[in-house]
Amino acid sequence: MTALPPRSSFPPPPSAHVEPFVRVLGPDLAFDFLMRFGGAELYLSSTPKGRSEVEALIGSDKVAELAAVGLPRRVPTAKPWLASVMKSRGLSHAEIARRLHAADVTVRGWLSRGPKTDPRQASLF
Repeated sequence: MTALPPRSSFPPPPSAHVEPFVRVLGPDLAFDFLMRFGGAELYLSSTPKGRSEVEALIGSDKVAELAAVGLPRRVPTAKPWLASVMKSRGLSHAEIARRLHAADVTVRGWLSRGPKTDPRQASLF
């Protein structure tokens, strides 16, 4: 996957179903995690053994932290939040649509009603 431009000073605030991932992983690692595992059914062990693809990406400590949060087994796709992050990094609607496998009109809809990059709302960052 091609690298994204650097993130802006204030990433978009996450929606409620994405917030636990952002709180534990931080916005950049949460973005990478959701891009890679969004939609997948995952078991997150509270005592990881270093053998999973998830651990290779986020590390065993973060896997244990996510397991302790008590998340649903299926990772959310979080496409509206991912689109907001990509937009805050300067990507065009067309590029965001390609990366998220969505129509450009769908991306425009997500961005028009999705979370804004208002620094006063970015309490997690």
